[in-house]
Amino acid sequence: MDQTKTFIIHLPRATARRPQVDHLLNASPYRAEVLDAVDGSALTKTQQTDCYSATPLHRPHYPFALNTGEIGCFLSHRAAWQRILDEDLDAALILEDDVQIEPAAFERSHTLAAAHIAQLGYIQFQVRQLKGGVKLLKEDEGSQIVAPEITPLRTSAQLVSHKAAKHLLDITKRFDRPIDTTLQMHWVTGIPLACVVPSGVSDRTAQTGGSTISRSQPIGQKIKREFKRTLYRRAVRNFSTR
Repeated sequence: MDQTKTFIIHLPRATARRPQVDHLLNASPYRAEVLDAVDGSALTKTQQTDCYSATPLHRPHYPFALNTGEIGCFLSHRAAWQRILDEDLDAALILEDDVQIEPAAFERSHTLAAAHIAQLGYIQFQVRQLKGGVKLLKEDEGSQIVAPEITPLRTSAQLVSHKAAKHLLDITKRFDRPIDTTLQMHWVTGIPLACVVPSGVSDRTAQTGGSTISRSQPIGQKIKREFKRTLYRRAVRNFSTR
C-alpha cells in the first residue's frame, strides 16, 4: 500500500448536485472517483432489516427510527470503506457531494491530516465551527488537528485510514442509528475521531437542492423530536466525558 484516493459519494438522481460533484473532482488533491450512493428508497424491507436494527444495539439508546435516506447514507459510507480495502489503499478522502473546497485552506488542512492519518485513523474536515473543549494533537503552518471532547456530527468530509475502514466495516454490519451518531460513540467504535481546523471545507446543501436525507414533519412532531434529541445529546455528553 502506498496510495490515497478520493471517493465522492453522489446519488445519481440528485442531478442538481452534479456541478458540485464536478467541482470536487477538479479540487481533489488525489485521483478521484464518483461513488454511486446507495438509494435507500430503492431498498427492499429485507435489505433494510439485514443491516438496520430497530432494536437498540448500543448505549445510549438512539430515540428515533431511521428513514430510508439515513440507511442509504450509512451503506454508502460502508461502500467507500469497502473500496479502501478492495483497492488496498492507505487511506481515502471521502466526500459527500454537497460540500465546497476552498483550495488554499484545504491544501494546508489535508496535508497535515495526511501526515497523521496512519496514527489517528479517522480525521474529520468539519463544515461547522467546533463547539466545546478540544485537545490539540498536531499543528503546522496555521492548521491544527484537535480531539474534540464530544465528537461533532456530520460526515461531509473525512480522511479514513485502511485500518480504521476495516475496523468500522467489522463493527457496523448492523447498525441502529445514523452514521455520524455511530461514529460519535468512540466508547463503542474504539476510534476517537479527530478534526482538522480550519478545514477548508464548507457546506453547500442549500445551494445544491437541499438534503436528500431529511424529511419535513408537522410542528408537533418537530417539538417532540427536539425534546428527545436534547435528552440524547445529554446522554452522549455523559458517555463522552466518562
